[in-house]
Amino acid sequence: MPQQNSLPQGVNKIRIITSVLKTALKLWLRAQVSQVSQLEVDLKASDRQLLSGCVPWVAIFADHAVYQGLHITQIKLAAENIQINIGQVLKGQPLQLLHIVPVVGDLTIEEEQLNASLSSELLTAALSDLLVKLLPEYCPKSKPVIWQKISLDNQLIKLNAIVASTGEQIPLEINFSLKLLSGQELQLSQIKVTENAIAILESSDSYNFHLGSDVDLQELTVIPNKLVCRGRVNVNP
Repeated sequence: MPQQNSLPQGVNKIRIITSVLKTALKLWLRAQVSQVSQLEVDLKASDRQLLSGCVPWVAIFADHAVYQGLHITQIKLAAENIQINIGQVLKGQPLQLLHIVPVVGDLTIEEEQLNASLSSELLTAALSDLLVKLLPEYCPKSKPVIWQKISLDNQLIKLNAIVASTGEQIPLEINFSLKLLSGQELQLSQIKVTENAIAILESSDSYNFHLGSDVDLQELTVIPNKLVCRGRVNVNP
C-alpha cells in the first residue's frame, strides 16, 4: 500500500512546486511596473519544463500600467524560451532572467497618459536629447527646460515647454513630423521651433535617431490623441 501512495504524493509535490514557480513568475512580472489596473499572464509550460527553469511561452496583457514613470494605456507582449534561475527561486530568492529574452508586442499610449509621463526620467531624457540635437545650445545644464505638454496628430507631434533662463520663464514650442524609417531608426522632418512665439528654427532637413540594436519596430503610428507601436525589444537580464 505505501508503494501505491508514493506516486500520487510525488505528483502532488511536483504540482506544488510548479504552482510556486508560476506564482513567482507572475509576481516578478507584476514587480516590473509600479502601477497597473489589470494584469493577465498566460503561461504555456509543462511541469518538467518549469522544473528545469525553462518557460517555452508566456503572454502578458496589461491595462493602464506605469513602468519607470511611463504611463502606458495598453500593452500586449509575448516571449518564448525564457530561462530563469530555478534553483534560487526554489530557495526563496527573487526570480531572475538568465539570458536575453526577445519580446514582441503591441503598445498603445493615449495623449493623456503621455502627458502624465512628463515626470518620467525615461521620457524627459529622450525629449532633452531631441532638443539638444535640434538646438545644441539648449543643453540642460545651461538652459534648463520644463516639459509641459505633448499633443498628437496624424504623424505630427507638438511639444510645449518652459525654458528657465536668467530668472525668466520663456515658452518654447517644437513641432515636427515623425516617421519610422527602419526597425531601429526614427526620422523627424517638417521641424519648426519657436521661442516666445518667435521662430528660431524652421528646417526642411530630416533628423534621424537610432534606437539601438535591442529594438526592432514594425509600426509606429501617431494619430490624434494616441500613439501606437508594434515590434520587438530585447529584455536583458
